[in-house]
Amino acid sequence: MELKPQELLILLKAIAHPERRFTYAALAKELSMSSAEVHASVKRAVNAGLAVSRGRGHWSPIRPALFEFLQHGVRYAFPATLGPIKRGVATSFGVEPLASQLSAGQEEVPVWAYPEGLHKGPSLSPIYRTVPQAALSDPALHRLLALLDALRLGRARERDIAARCMAKELGVINAAI
Repeated sequence: MELKPQELLILLKAIAHPERRFTYAALAKELSMSSAEVHASVKRAVNAGLAVSRGRGHWSPIRPALFEFLQHGVRYAFPATLGPIKRGVATSFGVEPLASQLSAGQEEVPVWAYPEGLHKGPSLSPIYRTVPQAALSDPALHRLLALLDALRLGRARERDIAARCMAKELGVINAAI
């Protein structure tokens, strides 16, 4: 079973809200996906060792494994490239916690192209088509997705800072960075 990028969206959504126990239907609604698509994604994440099934539709991300994949594999499995300047939703170093740690001009901040976005910058394809809407409706998820994009796109210094922030967000502070 081949890992797909939407698995990361689903896993990060679960991590953004650890107090919630998501049903497939709830995740599908909040991420603008179908329940079948969410179920298949969770199954692939479990098979890849990024999540664990707890039976009866309950599952949870395996944070250390996910961090390892995000830090070392995501930029190779799901590479990011910048496109033309567009209006959209800021990502990567244009969103906290990276925005305050890295300086960049307004026109340099990467964006997910989205007509309702408030920023303008080089466009970056999101890991899944519904990412801009999901990020706008969930600031905690937006922060994690922006860190993910910094790990996919950034130069060495940006990736290092993003990895430290992601480790903190995932609660794997003792991870080798």
